[in-house]
Amino acid sequence: MAKKSKITDALADIIIKGMQEKKAKNILKIDLTSINEAAADYFVICHGESDRQVKAIADSVENETIKAIKEKPYSREGQTENQWVLLDYLDVVVHVFQKDIREFYGIEDIWHDGKITTYPETL
Repeated sequence: MAKKSKITDALADIIIKGMQEKKAKNILKIDLTSINEAAADYFVICHGESDRQVKAIADSVENETIKAIKEKPYSREGQTENQWVLLDYLDVVVHVFQKDIREFYGIEDIWHDGKITTYPETL
């Protein structure tokens, strides 16, 4: 089981700000710290309306984390097609989907045992 910290909480908040900057839709954070099988403390999930918006959201998240705490993701996957971009910050994993891909995979449903917090789409 992961153990969240103030640094991890701050990272998740910065990620959410980056999503909001590019008008991400249906932003939510899933706290996974109470789930033994979880590979991270948090999943932060949102979707965009197009491949361009998905890329812009993922880029904004990365830029915000670099600017605020000089933190780059450990890995970034999915930027070729921009249907589902995953940014792995180890303790926080970011999923930026196109809407139909998000609905198909249903990450929120898989990890519904975690504590889910929703966020407004714009600042």
